[in-house]
Amino acid sequence: MKKAREKWLIKGRRKNKDQEYHHKRKEAQKIIRNKKKLYIKNVTELTEEDQNNNNTRKMYQTINQFKKGCQHKFNMIRNKKGDMTMNTKETAEIWKEYFDKILNTEEPKELIKIGNREINQVK
Repeated sequence: MKKAREKWLIKGRRKNKDQEYHHKRKEAQKIIRNKKKLYIKNVTELTEEDQNNNNTRKMYQTINQFKKGCQHKFNMIRNKKGDMTMNTKETAEIWKEYFDKILNTEEPKELIKIGNREINQVK
């Protein structure tokens, strides 16, 4: 009898915790929903204000930013070893080496064929 009572008490407490969790979650969702409505209202007011002030460029920038939403930027690049790096100094060095390699190449020794023509000079 004692074990059944203990089980019942534990189960009842879990139920209370579950109910409390769901209640708190509903409150959080309501707060988020209200904040989002307020944000949208503020954005539309700013856009209307820009339109009334003939600031068309800013108005369209705001509209496009709102349409696209949050877009994450990833500043990762692979180094020569194949590892991903996010360090700005390393990234700048990798890009420097890359463009240095591309832009400072020697002229081709062989002829370049485009279609039926051969090109001797690089323009």
